[in-house]
Amino acid sequence: MNKKKIMIGLSGGVDSAVTASILKSQGHDLEGVFMRNWDDDDSACQATTDLHDVEKLCDQLGIPLHTVNFSKDYMDRVFAIMLEELKQGLTPNPDILCNQEIKFDVLLKYVHKHAAQMLATGHYARITTHHGAPALTRSVDDNKDQTYFLCRMPQEALRHVLFPIGIYAKPTIRDMAQKIHIPQANKPDSTGICFIGERKFRDFISQYLLDVPGDIVDTHGERIGRHKGLFFYTIGQRKGLSIGGRKHCAEEPWFVVEKHMQENRLVVAQGDAHSSLYGDRLKAKSIHWLVDPDTLSQQMHVQAQIRHRQPLQAATVEWSGDELIATFEQPQRAITPGQSIAIYQNEICLGSAIISGSTS
Repeated sequence: MNKKKIMIGLSGGVDSAVTASILKSQGHDLEGVFMRNWDDDDSACQATTDLHDVEKLCDQLGIPLHTVNFSKDYMDRVFAIMLEELKQGLTPNPDILCNQEIKFDVLLKYVHKHAAQMLATGHYARITTHHGAPALTRSVDDNKDQTYFLCRMPQEALRHVLFPIGIYAKPTIRDMAQKIHIPQANKPDSTGICFIGERKFRDFISQYLLDVPGDIVDTHGERIGRHKGLFFYTIGQRKGLSIGGRKHCAEEPWFVVEKHMQENRLVVAQGDAHSSLYGDRLKAKSIHWLVDPDTLSQQMHVQAQIRHRQPLQAATVEWSGDELIATFEQPQRAITPGQSIAIYQNEICLGSAIISGSTS
């Protein structure tokens, strides 16, 4: 590998730490960058802990560290959009939006401004080629693959990013961390949305969106309870419905199957096998291609994901302009408007689109 000036995005976690160690051992001119995207008292403590871990790592590796605050960019380009989509009854994915708008746009511009050629991160993904151009490709570790979260990153960014740990399985990364004695070796993986942390989603979002309670109805329209505001719920959700036992009903749990925004109604169905929870066809808009669309057929046999860590699903995609329809070989549970469908062929992520809903 040619020696390059590289900035490594460091989160305080084990994956980015091992990434930094790998690049340093390869002899690159390496600098770390720690990104802060959220400012409030609840997140400050965790950010301070993470920064301390990053500082220890950089001292151990002997590399300089940049600290940047992109809180305003995050508020304007991720969080504000998430709130608007919640108001529309959608279920947005802020992690996908953060990669699109912040990590591989705002941060990448910062990297180039400081004369680095490449940005490296600890994502479980790879860069290969598609018709001679860089292509986002799945990690060798299917269970940890993160290309779903990267499926809307700018296409041009693929020329300027490195994902060194995409060729390893997670247990190997843990072993490497132990062997080189980095501070993050025993640190657990982070989970949840970064700006919420350990707080409950409902408590956090209530600070920004007004609760508008309404009726919970079954698929026949019978009122069976009250909801606390439609933006608290997502398709397929079971917890938090507070529907007690009902006469002449089985003991199976209830699940959200629809949100009727105009009537402010939450529609639920009983049982995980209920037909209302499943569909084999979806429509999506706002197509974002990561490869040259001129190399693609407008009707394709593909594999697809409609959520992170879902096994790849065989499907046929028909697309035109900014919209697509995906027809799956097997029914899909909880097709959720606002989430992304990521489209793959031969492990390469061709692109993605935002799910509008199920269709017949």
